[in-house]
Amino acid sequence: MSVKTLGQFIIEKQTDFPFSKGELSRLLADISIAAKIVNREVSKAGLVDILGETGKVNIQGERVKKLDVFANEQFIAAFKAGGEVCAIASEENDDIISINTDISKNAKYVIAIDPLDGSSNIDVNVSIGTIFSIYRRVSLKGAGVLEDFMQRGTDQVAAGYIIYGSSCMLVYTTGKGVNGFTLDPSIGEFCLSHPNIQTPKKGNVYSINEGNYLHFPDGIKKYLKFCQEEDELSNRPYSSRYIGSGVADIHRNLITGGIYIYPTTTKSPNGKLRLLYECNPLAFILEQAGGKASTGGKRIMELPITELHQRTPLFLGSSEMVDVAQDFMTKYSSDLI
Repeated sequence: MSVKTLGQFIIEKQTDFPFSKGELSRLLADISIAAKIVNREVSKAGLVDILGETGKVNIQGERVKKLDVFANEQFIAAFKAGGEVCAIASEENDDIISINTDISKNAKYVIAIDPLDGSSNIDVNVSIGTIFSIYRRVSLKGAGVLEDFMQRGTDQVAAGYIIYGSSCMLVYTTGKGVNGFTLDPSIGEFCLSHPNIQTPKKGNVYSINEGNYLHFPDGIKKYLKFCQEEDELSNRPYSSRYIGSGVADIHRNLITGGIYIYPTTTKSPNGKLRLLYECNPLAFILEQAGGKASTGGKRIMELPITELHQRTPLFLGSSEMVDVAQDFMTKYSSDLI
């Protein structure tokens, strides 16, 4: 059986972008290289001094892990060396990183990235991931500016995630469907393993941190009771599956069907996940795979973005399950975003 590498696949699909002269292809290649380096360190994290915290707190108020820093540095270095982006927005940095070098001065793109999603699980050997989102710049030549990132999710050129688990996978879309590539360590290449991914319209899994139940809006509480009721016709009760690494939970539900919910709470009235580099790219992927993504009331990718680290609730997954969850929110919750 012939094996198609990520590089071969990207070259084949280059004709889908007549406006591009190979820059987007090279940017995706840069991402794959950085992902291999991060995966190498993740796989041997218990053997080297890369576990644990740095003692610092990032802009999100979260304790920074050593692997967070390593992943952030690797992706930033790859983007600077590649010269295909004029600015980077990272979860780990307060402000954008503008790039103004000889090779990047004509760059057409900016990239937003969560270098290591699920980092609270690093020390306990649970799957973690990287999420990225690519936009065409709106500014003129030179270093990128904040305005380049103030675009709706519908303006994304490409988005994807890498999951570092039992195998390392890269899943991405350029608006022409979703494809998944698994890293073959024997040849050091990502190989096409999941072509044209389509998520089931309905699943039997819900993923949510039920430890926050008392802080959930009424619509979520009612929906969870619905998921737990016995009903043979609708194949309920559903199974609760929550890893705590967003990429891992969402990847499972993408493949097998299900819904992932990170709602507003009394402690986080605007939601907790970041719109620019978490929710928009994941929404783009799920929609391209036939699923849905919303705030519980509005389509995620149509939300205006007003700040770099803007937060939002997220309902993501199989279309029929998202529709039902939204119905519960509309009926029982008055504080929809």
